[in-house]
Amino acid sequence: MTTLEILRRANNAKTAVALAGSDVKNKALYAMAEAMEKRAPAILEANALDLEGARGAVSEVMLDRLALDGSRIRGMADGVREVAALPDPVGVVLRRETRPNGLMIEKTAVPMGVIAIIYESRPNVTSDAAALALKAGSACVLRCGKEAHRSAAAVVDALREGLSAAGLPQDALGLVEDATRQSARELMTASGLVDLLIPRGGAGLIRACVENATVPVIETGTGICHIYVDKDADLDMALDIVDNAKCSRPSVCNAAEVCLVHRDIAGAFLPRLKERLVDARAARDLPPVELRLDQGAASVTGGVPAGPDDFDTEFLDYILAVKVVDGVDGACAHIAAHSTGHSEAIVTENAAAARRFTALVDSAAVYWNASTRFTDGGVFGLGCEMGISTQRLHARGPMGLSELCTYKYVIRGTGQVR
Repeated sequence: MTTLEILRRANNAKTAVALAGSDVKNKALYAMAEAMEKRAPAILEANALDLEGARGAVSEVMLDRLALDGSRIRGMADGVREVAALPDPVGVVLRRETRPNGLMIEKTAVPMGVIAIIYESRPNVTSDAAALALKAGSACVLRCGKEAHRSAAAVVDALREGLSAAGLPQDALGLVEDATRQSARELMTASGLVDLLIPRGGAGLIRACVENATVPVIETGTGICHIYVDKDADLDMALDIVDNAKCSRPSVCNAAEVCLVHRDIAGAFLPRLKERLVDARAARDLPPVELRLDQGAASVTGGVPAGPDDFDTEFLDYILAVKVVDGVDGACAHIAAHSTGHSEAIVTENAAAARRFTALVDSAAVYWNASTRFTDGGVFGLGCEMGISTQRLHARGPMGLSELCTYKYVIRGTGQVR
């Protein structure tokens, strides 16, 4: 089936989804979760073929993003159930006002229509996106990268079974069959068929969508995330935070890529950082972090010299760019010049420094004494997420159900004329 045919079918199905009540949508979501667990063997078989095809073509950390096991499938199913348990955003009155002329004006949340998502090698995005779109009253068309296509197709088969169990049209969820760039371009330019396009992937994909789309786009995902270790930081806390932000899962967009360190404590902190992230990890047969150091950092600890692009790169790997700065204002100036607007953190016991940092840094999520890895829809109480918006309009940060709705004004009168 062509991409345009899938989009047309989704448009034919969107009204049924938009009119479905909470009970029907929740019944579908629970059935979708159950079907994924029931079809786990087929999903794992498809995933094994994807992994076999991707080995040697992508890095080990990217293989980890692609890989599924029984636990991850159960986690995906639980994520769908969590969405079912959330309040229905459709029909919520966001504001109500009665005007002097007696008109009652209600600003009411309504579905987007057809939401298209372009994503790369994370099969869990398939179920997250489908669940959120359905609960938000919209049809959903997915286009995944070729590395994950078999896995996504197996997951979509299970999810469509769940839709049918609740009496909703299967065409409310579609997976684009063409994994070439042509299908991505077709989604970007499907005016009248796509009401919202959300790209989830690397900088190249997001830039292509922003520059070429003729349909509405929410810019998401690319995360050059910074952690600034202030002169008044608890250094043990700072080590724990940087370790978690860099090493717990380096292939995701909320992982730290840059560590900025106040000049006054660089001599005390950076050798300990090297010991923690490089030497101790290597001693435990874990991948050591490659520290890419500016001149100031290189003067106090070992690593490799930072190249001209290292402070503008989302590594998604065990690599951390490190720079010595003069203070909060220097850290904020560096972040303003190099950040993608995703997540940044300051580690300090100085409340004034923290307040200045959180006021000056203009990113979707700004942390004080916590890891950037918390930027996640589930952690923020949104269930799963459609992505992390790094723009300012409509949605910013983790996008949950309310961000997937638009609104309209419903006005009730008693015969008023103007």
